[in-house]
Amino acid sequence: MLDNAAEGYVTADGRQIGPVVMEMRNITLRFGGVEAIKNISFDVREGEIRAIIGPNGAGKSSMLNVISGFYHPQDGEVFYRGSRRPPMKPFQVARQGIARTFQNIALFEGMSVLDNVMTGRLNHMKAGFLSQAFWWGKAQDEETINRQKAEEVIDFLEIQAIRKTPVGRLPYGLKKRVELARALAAEPQILLLDEPMAGMNVEEKEDMSRFILDVNDEFGTTIVLIEHDMGVVMDLSDRVVVMDYGKKIGDGTPDDVRSNQEVIDAYLGVAHD
Repeated sequence: MLDNAAEGYVTADGRQIGPVVMEMRNITLRFGGVEAIKNISFDVREGEIRAIIGPNGAGKSSMLNVISGFYHPQDGEVFYRGSRRPPMKPFQVARQGIARTFQNIALFEGMSVLDNVMTGRLNHMKAGFLSQAFWWGKAQDEETINRQKAEEVIDFLEIQAIRKTPVGRLPYGLKKRVELARALAAEPQILLLDEPMAGMNVEEKEDMSRFILDVNDEFGTTIVLIEHDMGVVMDLSDRVVVMDYGKKIGDGTPDDVRSNQEVIDAYLGVAHD
């Protein structure tokens, strides 16, 4: 039973979801004369898995890019932990505890899995340039801690066997898992996943679904997820936002969305008699 009280709600399986951690208020994003996002509002609560769905071109990735600081909306405001967030660059958003994966894999193909995962630790590296250049003092301590964190993520995602393998040699499904590992290495409070199951076979989707649930359960990470596989969305998500041609046409639990006639007509493709 979903409770819209300010302090949160309890899911059907008894999980306690916290208060609003991020709120998108009346977001409008234009590219020239084209409105990619049209006056959309929704919130994300602490500890939940929040899905954004819709047909191709609906504006889902654009919304994720607004959240992560890649795009700045012409109208509307983003609130994070109760405060209005000014326009920020992606690295500034990352420092607030928000990490993401990409629809098109964005890894360093010539580097090993471990080195790719280590790049997710950049915001945790505070040593000065000289200390890092000579690997001395604080840089040594940071290196030890950051490698330990990276190895923990590698163990968690069960990719120990490929930790020294160049990413360019890996099959697609494992590359997607490495990208998730790099995002997790940043120790995010909010994890943004842009089509994490795209291009995967059934077995790979089952593995990725399990890892997403484990991240949410074991780390308490809030997850915002874009995904086209409706079976995955309905199984994983606590609440779902539905977009179509830049507009919001549905928002609620998976059951609410499944029974919303406008969503059915626009996206799910099965009309009532």
